[in-house]
Amino acid sequence: MDTSVPHSARIWNYWLGGKDNFPVDRAAGDQYVQTFPGIIDIARLTRYFLKRSIAFLADEAEIDQFLDVGTGLPTVDNTHEVAQRLVPDARVVYVDNDPLVLLHAHILLTGTPEGATDYVEADLHDPDAILEGADRTLDLSRPVGLTVMGVLGHIGNDDEAAAIVSRLMDGLAPGSWLAVADGSNNISTEFSQAQHDYDEGGSVPYKLRSADQVRRFFSGLELVEPGLVPCLEWRPEVAPVAAPPTVQPLVGIARKNA
Repeated sequence: MDTSVPHSARIWNYWLGGKDNFPVDRAAGDQYVQTFPGIIDIARLTRYFLKRSIAFLADEAEIDQFLDVGTGLPTVDNTHEVAQRLVPDARVVYVDNDPLVLLHAHILLTGTPEGATDYVEADLHDPDAILEGADRTLDLSRPVGLTVMGVLGHIGNDDEAAAIVSRLMDGLAPGSWLAVADGSNNISTEFSQAQHDYDEGGSVPYKLRSADQVRRFFSGLELVEPGLVPCLEWRPEVAPVAAPPTVQPLVGIARKNA
């Protein structure tokens, strides 16, 4: 574990008020916030959508298996907590490649006695390894809810990012679902500068995408209403921020029909 280089999962944890981070992560996070304070709202909005999407999949879509790719560090309302409140025997697999994330997952992410919670160490660049690891806990012949929240920007090439999502969905049964939250390039000057400084600061760069670029991730799938929209427009309940920020993640949920 290299604690001399900032890591996105630990910076995200810091922005969400967590304690599982190091001075280098806090320094990178503070630099970003100094240039663009709205990143705190974006972090909260992404977490808010994760909770909303799992609730939708478990309740309305009647999904009882979940594959959370790029889970990040545990905070509140983690995938298994939301899912197993609604479906006590739900099965959840978390995927990440950060040793600190996996360490905390084994310690903190314990589910209900009826359900199952597992953790796969795998890289987003290797979807076959993700599916192989998930198959130990999930029945991939039945529908699965795949969540990919705030991590596809780490795949800078659009074709590669779309191919990874496509391969993951190809490995899941018809009736499976995909939920995505991704950074929008419809940004302010301050956000653009903060992102540039972040990318140059030693962390894995994050590519912000247009709506058309994000929509490619749902190719061949059926987007549910309201489609691909800014986070607070996706079936909103109580907003987690005082006022809608000018920059929001783009989010959507879609079904695999065949």
